[in-house]
Amino acid sequence: MKFKVVRLTAVATLVALGGKAQAALPNGVAAGDVSQTSAVLWGRSNTAGDLYFQYATDSAFTQNVGSSFKTVNDPLAPVKWDVSGLSADTTYYYRAIDSVGAIARGQFKTAAALGNTTGLRFGVSGDWRGELLPYPAVKNASQRNLDFFVAMGDTIYGDVASNVNGGQQQAQSLADYRNKHAEVYSAKGGMNGLADLRQSTAVFATIDDHEVTNDFAGGADVSTDARFNADPAGTLINDSTLYNNGIQAFQEYNPLRNETYGATGDIRTAGEVKLYRNQTFGSDAALMVLDARSFRDKELADANPLSQASVGGFLANSFDPSRTMLGKQQIADLKADLLSAEQNDVTWKFIAVPEPMQNLGVVGAGDRFEGYAAERTEILKFIDDNKIDNVVFLSADIHGTLVNNLTYQLTPFGEQKATNAFEITTGSVAYDAPFGPTVAQLAAAVGLLTPQQKAFYDTLPSIAAKDSFIKSVTNGALTPLGYDPLGLDANLASADGKIQAELLQGDYVATHTFGWTEFEIDQVTQQLLVTTYGIPAYNVGDIANDLSGIVNRTPQIVSQFRITPSSVQPVPVPGAAWLFGSSLLGLAFGKRKKA
Repeated sequence: MKFKVVRLTAVATLVALGGKAQAALPNGVAAGDVSQTSAVLWGRSNTAGDLYFQYATDSAFTQNVGSSFKTVNDPLAPVKWDVSGLSADTTYYYRAIDSVGAIARGQFKTAAALGNTTGLRFGVSGDWRGELLPYPAVKNASQRNLDFFVAMGDTIYGDVASNVNGGQQQAQSLADYRNKHAEVYSAKGGMNGLADLRQSTAVFATIDDHEVTNDFAGGADVSTDARFNADPAGTLINDSTLYNNGIQAFQEYNPLRNETYGATGDIRTAGEVKLYRNQTFGSDAALMVLDARSFRDKELADANPLSQASVGGFLANSFDPSRTMLGKQQIADLKADLLSAEQNDVTWKFIAVPEPMQNLGVVGAGDRFEGYAAERTEILKFIDDNKIDNVVFLSADIHGTLVNNLTYQLTPFGEQKATNAFEITTGSVAYDAPFGPTVAQLAAAVGLLTPQQKAFYDTLPSIAAKDSFIKSVTNGALTPLGYDPLGLDANLASADGKIQAELLQGDYVATHTFGWTEFEIDQVTQQLLVTTYGIPAYNVGDIANDLSGIVNRTPQIVSQFRITPSSVQPVPVPGAAWLFGSSLLGLAFGKRKKA
């Protein structure tokens, strides 16, 4: 007890003195996995010793709620504190003070209880590379009063050389992966874009491939991928040394609870790390976060888009019902949670999965849901059959914004069956060339664009003109396969009118910028406003030549649209029964909408 009193006295003295510079806490602090009653607090100190966490209901910390000491043994290993007993729909402030007096502060908000409509605002993005610090594409996100932010994978590029690990191409050891994570949450040019964002709100996070290595398939045997040959044949990739190092570092550097599956009856998932999350936010929304990498079968070989036989063979193989991207347990959890949200009258159901659900054509499709078409159909058919309304898929990975309604087929080249679900892809925050230039280059390489067409694209004078070109190229790959064209305004006949959308700014395609997307649910109408922010893309050379110019780039709206939900029911508000008689108030509300 005496030792504890001494430590608390020392902490109080440091706080009174204002603390030292934050240099010893180079990645700031973070909070995540919020629910109505709990959250995970996170911090990393460069110095060994105690890291003291404290949280309160006011920013001055006069209303302290709890505190705890966590021991830092390794400066590269962050520490976490799982906090419980919190109040729903409440903003909490927290700080971490390390053994040399460095202080970092943050805040988060707990979820509202079911039955309340309070409005909701959250952000989504993914795909950031360490050498492209300091991420001005998200510098406005910390000022948007977000309820949470979803990190959609590729939160490091473990297989791409950067400024750490001596320029080594592929991270190997746990320390290698830790270095990569520490890098992306560090400052450069006086800015720390991701750390500022993580300190301003709660985080949900999942992996894609580059947290380990490019395009790996966690449910396959190590013998199918030479990059995992340090382990004997008969070992699944999600039990390999390389995977375990990558996934441990990911869990350490994100404010997540360390969860595992139990006895699922499936060797792919039994006892494995569980990144799947399901969380409701009042009756406004449910969020389901998926792991699309750890349990999947090895991807199909890419088809030759100029060969009908090759395309046909790819599509036939993609409908093999024995192949999975998510694994049986995640599919079961997703279905159960979607049904629960619908039965509980939750308006919006967001499914965060790094790989796009929308069809984009056969080029590169093996790594997307198109390569696992039977499972894609299973999910969309379940949503359709059970009349689960207002489902939105959130994805990243392709480094650009593409919006489309979602249709599915029971067989290759079969009839397109429409749903009232749609998807928006988003990002990257910062990774080399965005979707637009990448698609133009790939299309020219495989003969889908002539040299003259590629030259025409290169000379287009504006981002908007280039986006329009890329939209037409992408639609050119979709139309021959009978897929729905991009956007929510030019649909197949079967999909027309399923989604009530209004385009407000830009287009449903934004493929030449770095950025992120904001989702805002109106407290009263429950309409969903989707806004994508972007800055002109840059590269490592641009940073070297004009760091201050890169830092000063300001995110602008590049796409914005509004969706009116279907089948919204009024939600009661305690103590306001008189509202129900008014036909003018479609929905009762419990608190003032965000400014």
